[in-house]
Amino acid sequence: MIQQISQFNNNQTFQQKVKLLESNDLSPIQNSTVSSFLGTKDISAQVFKANSVTFTGKKVADNLKIEDVQAARVFDSRGFPTVEVTITLKGGVKASAIVPSGASTGSREALELRDGGKEYSGKDVSKAINNVNKRIKKEIIDLDVTNQALIDGTMIKLDGTDNKSKLGANAILAVSMACARAAAEAQGIPLYEHLAKQYRYSTGNSETNYVEAAENKKVVHRYQKPKKLPVPMMNVINGGAHAPAGPDLQEFMIIPVGAKNFEEAMKMGTETFQALKKIIDQKRKDAIASGKDPREVAFATTVGDEGGFAPPVATKEALGMIRQAIQDAGYEGKIKMGLDSASSEFYKEEDNKYHLEKEGLVLTSEEMVDYYKDLKKDFPEIISIEDGMAEKDWDGWKLLTKEMGKTTQIVGDDLYVTNPSILQRGIEEKATNSVLIKLNQIGTVSETLDAIRMADNAGFTAVVSHRSGETEDPFIADLVVGTNAGQIKTGSLCRTDRMAKYNQLLRIERELNERSGEPIFPLPEGKLKTTYPGLKIFAKAYSTQAAGLQEAD
Repeated sequence: MIQQISQFNNNQTFQQKVKLLESNDLSPIQNSTVSSFLGTKDISAQVFKANSVTFTGKKVADNLKIEDVQAARVFDSRGFPTVEVTITLKGGVKASAIVPSGASTGSREALELRDGGKEYSGKDVSKAINNVNKRIKKEIIDLDVTNQALIDGTMIKLDGTDNKSKLGANAILAVSMACARAAAEAQGIPLYEHLAKQYRYSTGNSETNYVEAAENKKVVHRYQKPKKLPVPMMNVINGGAHAPAGPDLQEFMIIPVGAKNFEEAMKMGTETFQALKKIIDQKRKDAIASGKDPREVAFATTVGDEGGFAPPVATKEALGMIRQAIQDAGYEGKIKMGLDSASSEFYKEEDNKYHLEKEGLVLTSEEMVDYYKDLKKDFPEIISIEDGMAEKDWDGWKLLTKEMGKTTQIVGDDLYVTNPSILQRGIEEKATNSVLIKLNQIGTVSETLDAIRMADNAGFTAVVSHRSGETEDPFIADLVVGTNAGQIKTGSLCRTDRMAKYNQLLRIERELNERSGEPIFPLPEGKLKTTYPGLKIFAKAYSTQAAGLQEAD
């Protein structure tokens, strides 16, 4: 091998040198020899990169092998236990990840394993923790941490159920996320870049066998450099299961499509959020001035699970307040609005109708679609509706998309639960033109990447999302950039568990532009290497192909 290296033509490309090394055992070769051959001085990370090519010889792979896996109990933003996993590699790298938890959940989500009983109100996760420390650990020790498909496939096979109910999706996902982060750190690259490389192997296939895919690992898609920062969908008024005192619909969002970059989107969003706070506070003052007891005035600027305000108002009043806040902040026309109805929460199967209790309405599927059309007529700023229909009301979904899909992004959350198999049905039946992506709905990084790929292949948009029970872990910020998905939902503009994701996206935007040679501040218009898709990302959903509609002759 050393003789081969000495005879190798130094005029050959780095990739050609890597290809030679890939076919040989590095064990007997001194670091200095390899370093000289590759033309690099620092191989302390034991990984050699050539553009999108990462080479690991046998000696390098030892340092990338998983040495230890430890799970522990931590707490989410609602004060309930959740799972944190720390992965230790033989090369000394350590990395951790924490899984979130949802409040309004789809019935077909991967199972979040809880203990039941009295402790922690039945929400403890000691069973999931034990499954990591005693069962999963034994199966993944010595696996190559950069082989995400093999790690995830091994856990899926070990669990052996359709919904990960044996080991718990919270146990499996914590390991999956921690391995991705450890792989990135071991390679000396950002997490979003590592996820971008893993995304190349995603098939968009609902029948993927991840163990077989890992054994036959080959690039399915061309590597796309992470450069697209997402348009944020900022939840500023909470209702439904997140804030029972608020409106029937669960989330009212502002969407800064007119920003030039993510940093400006944050400026627009935070200023509008503060303007909304003043409007709500003024309503409280007006109520007190009219003679109402201050203790009985519900117009307080307290917030719901995701950091949005929760005033006791009906849907149209909430939208009117948001419109006024956008105008007061000076962003009329630059900020649009979105809804997450979480309709499964107020759909009753006994009569197959939607019960909007705050508004005194009981609606059929057809009437519910008309309800949204009426909202859109009064508030044309609405450009996205998530979970507009219940997860079992497939005919209602198809009608909603047929009626509104040309002008509105119709997002399936509980309908799809980030499951490629269910998403495939939605694509075939033209049920929506967009899918919400939640890591813990499906339970592994690999399956999540496949769901995003499937959506993209079908012309759907993919909205990467948090959960209502969040943590300080900003993993989804790297995920949305690594896949160039273009949209993110991560709550309101307060509470550290939400801001952690926004702040990570700001760091990523600055890092990508700094690495491109452009100054960090101010972000120069027209010179950025990153892109901000704005309204264009929604146009993808509006297209007749994505909506599954035919133009009239």
